[in-house]
Amino acid sequence: MATVLPRMLNVILVPLYTDVMPPGAYGQVIVIFSYFAIFNVFLAYGMETAFFRFYKESDQRKKVVTTSLISIMASTFLVLVAGLLFRTELALLFSIPKAYMGYFFGILALDALVIIPFAWLRANEKPTRYALVKILNVAVNLGLNLFFLLLLPKLAQSAEGGIWSWMYRPNYEISYILISLLIASAVTLLLMIRVYLRKPYSFDLVLWKRMLTYAMPVMVAGVAFTVNEVLDKILLEKLLPADIASAEVGKYGACIKLAVFMTLFATAFRMGIEPFFFSHSDSKNPQRAYAQITNYFVVLGSIILLAVVVFADVLKVIFVRDEAYWEAMPVVPVILLASFFLGIYHNLSVWYKVTDRTKFGAYISMIGAVLTIIINVALIQYFSYVASAVATLVAYGTMMVLSFYFGRMYYPIPYNFRKIIFYLGISILFSSLSFYIFDRNLWVGLPLLLIFLGMVYKLEAENLKKVFLQNKR
Repeated sequence: MATVLPRMLNVILVPLYTDVMPPGAYGQVIVIFSYFAIFNVFLAYGMETAFFRFYKESDQRKKVVTTSLISIMASTFLVLVAGLLFRTELALLFSIPKAYMGYFFGILALDALVIIPFAWLRANEKPTRYALVKILNVAVNLGLNLFFLLLLPKLAQSAEGGIWSWMYRPNYEISYILISLLIASAVTLLLMIRVYLRKPYSFDLVLWKRMLTYAMPVMVAGVAFTVNEVLDKILLEKLLPADIASAEVGKYGACIKLAVFMTLFATAFRMGIEPFFFSHSDSKNPQRAYAQITNYFVVLGSIILLAVVVFADVLKVIFVRDEAYWEAMPVVPVILLASFFLGIYHNLSVWYKVTDRTKFGAYISMIGAVLTIIINVALIQYFSYVASAVATLVAYGTMMVLSFYFGRMYYPIPYNFRKIIFYLGISILFSSLSFYIFDRNLWVGLPLLLIFLGMVYKLEAENLKKVFLQNKR
């Protein structure tokens, strides 16, 4: 819940944002949030992962905690001061209005300061408190967004001259969104402040250097992965003509949110299955179990891909209500398939996780990032956000193929390729027919979905019965 709810918040807020803002303004929000994602990786610089590594093995855990806290506090302070001092220059560099830069760096700083406290909760097996704080952050952020964007304008209109009228500013939606996030982040830090107050501080320079050495490759991999996820929005803003750039980003960013159904499925599946990967790595013939897991992921993912494509026009009315955004709907199947490829990649990546060859994860992510940059830079000026969607598909598809290729060399797993290619191919074929050939006609798409579900039932019913019967025993 703590992982999925923040992702769901992005989807829940899309109808609200697209209702109260035109594509150009929403495009600015997406660009700001894209920079958030990249800066968050730099401000964490892999210290969360390093904290887990050294905290679990150290006999001086207090020293690990305080060294990590001091490191994050110092780096965050430096970034905050530099950001505020040079906000005019950075606003021009990032194409973000200067008025938002104070909020931007304030949010970054507050989020960075809770990295180690959250890691401490996880390391000490306090999942309830971890989840409650994360969920409260989502609730505060959502509540403030609803207040500022929906309720406050009505209160100001009905009580002119009062406190609500004083608080309300017309065309202030982006600032209200950032203020909501700033307050939610501040509340989160206050709830986690005990980790900062309870320990006598000591800084171990030798330990810090070891942690930093361990953390740097993690940061590189994190940056590469984040580039694959968000850089396309930033490049659209930079490379398209100024008069249409923000609007194009807004349309693209709103429509690709429909791919969140695939993203959430892949995330939930990965969260549940990764512990299994490690716990069964020493069992007899774990490769067979890994292959079966990937088969099930492909089956379920193929159903989700086709279902979202078939009901795309229904979903767009629910999540993206303003017709001004619908121009970007043709890229939805492409982004859905890209998210599916990323999910398959995570399943295939078991080989380098259980064999401690995690450097391959960084290499593969970096190759994906390079492809993302090259395709976007080369094609955005000609094809706008269509180029960005294709770049995402190519990057994640390449990562999937590379993981499979290197996996065969270092840790062969007997995947059922006939089954995987069959389900993936039929799902892509039916999706293309429904969306592009028959122009999203529900009367064509729905029978195709039912046919596909019938095929899955026919081919997988016996296997699924065995799994469920085994679980009951």
